[in-house]
Amino acid sequence: MSHYSVVNPANGQTLATYPTISDTDLAAAVTSAQDAYENWSRRVSVSSRTALIKRVAEVHRERRVQLAEIIVREMGKPLDQALGEVDFAAAIYEYYVENGAHFLADEPIPLADGSGEAFIRRAGLGVLLGIMPWNFPYYQVARFAGPNIIAGNTILLKHAPQCPESAAAIEQIFADAIAGLGGDAGVYVNIYATNDQIASVIADPRVQGISVTGSERAGSAVAELAGKHMKKVVLELGGSDPFILLSTDDLDATVKDAVAARLDNSGQSCNAAKRFIVIDELYNEFAKRFVAEIATAQPGDPLAEGTLLGPLSSDAATERLEQQLDRAIQQGATVLLRGERKGNFFPPAVLTDVTPAMNAYREEFFGPVAVLYRVETEEEAIRIANDTPYGLGSYVYTTDKTQALRVADAMDAGMVWINIVLGDAAELPFGGVKRSGSGREMGKYAVEEFINKKLVRIA
Repeated sequence: MSHYSVVNPANGQTLATYPTISDTDLAAAVTSAQDAYENWSRRVSVSSRTALIKRVAEVHRERRVQLAEIIVREMGKPLDQALGEVDFAAAIYEYYVENGAHFLADEPIPLADGSGEAFIRRAGLGVLLGIMPWNFPYYQVARFAGPNIIAGNTILLKHAPQCPESAAAIEQIFADAIAGLGGDAGVYVNIYATNDQIASVIADPRVQGISVTGSERAGSAVAELAGKHMKKVVLELGGSDPFILLSTDDLDATVKDAVAARLDNSGQSCNAAKRFIVIDELYNEFAKRFVAEIATAQPGDPLAEGTLLGPLSSDAATERLEQQLDRAIQQGATVLLRGERKGNFFPPAVLTDVTPAMNAYREEFFGPVAVLYRVETEEEAIRIANDTPYGLGSYVYTTDKTQALRVADAMDAGMVWINIVLGDAAELPFGGVKRSGSGREMGKYAVEEFINKKLVRIA
């Protein structure tokens, strides 16, 4: 029985199933990727690899509607947001088309004695395994595959079991682009593999590195295997990002930003703001306006124009979120807003009075649930913000720039956004600390993760 199927979360209908790869075909996939590395990726110029990624970006734009409709039915993303995701994926590929050669250029090293020359030459490592999640099916692949293919690596891609159709669509894009440019089909290979099969891929000596975007549990399991086999690993895992409000000259605009930061992708985003930490003198009015604003965002048909919240991604995701919410209430949290779940359509909820004794204090709510905290001082806000096992992103709202930078310095997080939300861009590095993972994707730093920085010294 296949683990890979398209189940429309809006109505529970199974639309398609995809067969799990056989062990024989999996071995052939690894061989294909290795052969493509040896015979094409490491032999051709950066400009040839860049031409491939340029065509991949173009095909994303040509097929944007078709691609967007796939993920609406796979994981319930509202169509407007799905189209935006396809466009962002294309923009990421285009960013590396424009900048990849510069990032990979030789780096001269001045020699103390002035004799001869030395430089760092950057080159791909070989075959990489990407393990990708369901919440951003195209964007996540783009930020892994784009920089690494331009760097000279080849890709084995295991997508989430609920996203097999988008996985196939991405592989087809690469196949069409490669065929048109005379490349090697093994540069990008999709594999519908089980977890046990993935363990064998990680162990394969031809595989040089692994990138995982997903849950803390998945990341930990892969990191353990990667460490056992001495493989480089990049982990982009969960988050429970704080949104700290210390001062504002436009509370309505700040509230709208806060709601947008919580409801992005129906709340199913690792770097969404999830904990709202508000200074005492603003708390009551912020809470009142926040609840009123977020309550207007009710779940609806993901194919309808203007829908902000679609269904959650699956029955399992909805059950998990509802159990978390029920447990928080049973343990003493105060409910400021809660609606009635209908299937996988989960209306926004807002909690307060969450204490360190509750599970909810350190859990990640992966859906439209917000938790509000009242604080007396900047120092208390920082303490609560950092009192989490996660360290992905953080948001700071204040009219005092000196304070903003001071708080940013104190954040245990990989990213700090000051007076802005939803500001991600292809050139901005993405990643976290603590149990949110290690390594960076996007920007120039993504190119640095899986390359050999080879020293060349000439007398």
